[in-house]
Amino acid sequence: MMRTSRPLATLATVSLLTALTACAGAPIEERTSSPTSGYPVEVTTCGFTSTLDARPTRAITMNQGATEVALALGVEDQLAGTGYIDDAVPAEWKEAYDSVPVLSDQYPDHETVISVKPDFVYGSYISAYDDEAAGSQEQLADLGIASMTSLFGCGDGDAKPVGGTTFETVWDEIDLVAKAFGVPERAEAIRTEQQEVLEGLESENAGAGITVFWYDSGDRTPYVGTGEGGPQLILDAVGATNVFADIPHGWTDVAWEKVIAADPDVIVLADASWSTAKEKIAYLRNDPVLSRMRAVEAEAFVTLPFSETTPGVRLADGAVDVAGQLEELKR
Repeated sequence: MMRTSRPLATLATVSLLTALTACAGAPIEERTSSPTSGYPVEVTTCGFTSTLDARPTRAITMNQGATEVALALGVEDQLAGTGYIDDAVPAEWKEAYDSVPVLSDQYPDHETVISVKPDFVYGSYISAYDDEAAGSQEQLADLGIASMTSLFGCGDGDAKPVGGTTFETVWDEIDLVAKAFGVPERAEAIRTEQQEVLEGLESENAGAGITVFWYDSGDRTPYVGTGEGGPQLILDAVGATNVFADIPHGWTDVAWEKVIAADPDVIVLADASWSTAKEKIAYLRNDPVLSRMRAVEAEAFVTLPFSETTPGVRLADGAVDVAGQLEELKR
C-alpha cells in the first residue's frame, strides 16, 4: 500500500460506516416469536446481575456510548428515553436518535427515570446510578427495573472486564447488550465488520514510531488517556506509542511536568462539549512552558470526538480517524 495516500483510512471509514448504517437503518425484522422467547436473560457487569424476563420495550440509555450501541443495534423502537450526550450523534443514526425522547441534557434524576416506566436502564458509567442520577441499581431492581453498566465503566476499584481492555471486550459488551434487547445477530455483524477495519489499520501501521500524549481534559492538571481504556486501544490499533501506557486505569490525572518530560511527537485531543479541542489547544499555545513542547511547536495535533474515544461501537471509528490524521501529519 502506498504511504503517500490514505486509501486504507478512507476505505476503512466507508466499510465501517456502511456496515453500521446497515445495522441501524435496516427495517426491524418481523418478530414472530413472543416477547419472552429466549428469555429470561441475565446480564452481569461491574459485579451486579440483572435478569430480564422479556424483551425490553421501554429502555433508557445513559451516556452517549450506551445510546450509540443501542442505535447501532437498531433498537430505537425499544427505547423510552436517552440522557447525557457529549457531542453530535453521527448522521447515520441521527434520524433514529431523534425518534427517542431526550430525558435530560445530562443524567436524568431518579424521579424522571421512574416517570417513563422503564424496564431496562443501560449506562456507560457507574455514575449513571448515583443518588442524584437514576438511583442505585439495587434501588431500580426493587422497582422491577433491570440495569447494566458498560464493562468499561465500573470505576476504579470495581470489577474490570474479563480479559482486560481489548476490542474483544468491546464486542463482548455489544453482544451482551444485543442479547438483552433480543437481537443477538446484529452484534455479530458489527463485530465482523469492525474486525476487518482493524485488520486494515494494522496493515497500514500509521502510528509506527510515533509517541502520543492523549489529552482528554483539564488544565492545571491534565486528565489523560493511560494504559487501560479506549485511548490505549486506539493507539494500539494504529501502532502508536502512548507515553503513559504504563499507568493503570483508562484515564487519570498526570502532572504537567511528566508530560513535558515525555515531550511527545503528537498530541491527541478529545473534543467534547464540556472540554473542546479548541480550548485545550489554546491552553497549550498560551502557556510559556507547554508551548515549547515539540508537538505544540509543530502543531502536531490530532482531534476526534469524545464519543470516539470511549469503549463502544464508535471506538473503531476513532482508530480510523487517528490513523488518517497521523498520515496527514507525516506529509
